[in-house]
Amino acid sequence: MKMRRSCGFARIIGWLQIVLGFLVIVVSLSSLFRFYSAGFFVHNEDICRHFYGPKDVYDGFDVKALKDQIAQVINTIENLQEKLEMNLQQMEKNKDVLDRTRITRLEYKKYLEVDILGPVYSAYIALRQLRLPTIEGVANATVKEEPLINTFITEEIRKYITPKVNRVGKINFYGTDKIYNTIGHACVLMKKELEEYMDYDIGSYCKDDWNLAQKLMVNGCDPLPRRRCLTRASKEYQKPYPINESLWKLPDDRNVRWGNYQCRNFGCLSGKNPKRGYKKCTGCFEMEKEKLKWVTNSSLPVIFLIRDVLAIKPGQIRIGLDYGVGTGTFAARMRELNVTIVSTALNLGAPFNEIIALRGLIPLYATLNQRLPLFDNTMDLIHTTGFLDGWIDLLLMDFILFDWDRVLRPGGTVVDR
Repeated sequence: MKMRRSCGFARIIGWLQIVLGFLVIVVSLSSLFRFYSAGFFVHNEDICRHFYGPKDVYDGFDVKALKDQIAQVINTIENLQEKLEMNLQQMEKNKDVLDRTRITRLEYKKYLEVDILGPVYSAYIALRQLRLPTIEGVANATVKEEPLINTFITEEIRKYITPKVNRVGKINFYGTDKIYNTIGHACVLMKKELEEYMDYDIGSYCKDDWNLAQKLMVNGCDPLPRRRCLTRASKEYQKPYPINESLWKLPDDRNVRWGNYQCRNFGCLSGKNPKRGYKKCTGCFEMEKEKLKWVTNSSLPVIFLIRDVLAIKPGQIRIGLDYGVGTGTFAARMRELNVTIVSTALNLGAPFNEIIALRGLIPLYATLNQRLPLFDNTMDLIHTTGFLDGWIDLLLMDFILFDWDRVLRPGGTVVDR
């Protein structure tokens, strides 16, 4: 009898455990459903903002740049305070001298302007320029900061990279409501140089600083921002030679700004001069030697002659790109045969861009860092010489070659040397 009772009790306990387990499962499923309905299993900015605070949803906000800028303002104010305290202490020590000394109003005005108002105004401008992220959207609000806006202090850079919203809310012909002026992402690594480049008087003449611009470009700060100052030119600029002369004649020395070159005239750029200031393309500025390139077998390192290149696709080579370092001789020879060639150029110690243009040809001021500013499938020919040699990284060469493939039309031609 006792045994039957114990078995019955055990069955009751077993059923209670089953029922309780079932209830636990139902409650768990119900809770999970409620959490899912509330949005805890999907990304919801409102919930994140409620539970984790603003800092966790400001993913796109450059806190470090903002912190650095505020630190600069605080540092300016602290320096001003220390300076004022030191001046007061000095005045306290020299009471007797001060009683007998009178400073002029002009000196007092200069002191206020330079030592007091100058730092205060700088701090004020820096605070005014701080940009906090804006909230976009209504139901699903997200935080958005304009890229790099708090990285720079110079006002002209900040004005440049701030998006320009279309007037009266119209959509432009690009299909966007605003225009972003772009700069290269590596500009943040060259902040000092970029701020120096953008420090100028609006509407006045720019500094003669193309070499600073090129330094920024070759280090990845490319594209550079536009500037609102007037470009300098040679004060003695002369009319260029007619096209039938300019192709094979050194330009007038007065048509180049020589201030940032080691040489001061084209004669100095001869390959025989050890102090010519450049290494690549030795002899490129000697027109008598240049005339022999690609038209005759000579001691110059040229594999293909012009006639060989054009014979590859008779009548089909009309436009092309000369990718390398030179003075435009390949483009000059092609021009004589009614083929238009654009020549890439950087002023690596010599006025390569200037001489190409003064010869009546088209220089393309571009670095290896950037995608070619040409549309897909447009070029008949790409020619390169003395540029993609042993120094270049193989992955970078991959990107360059695929970019060439992009701009070459179907059936286009690549010629090395």
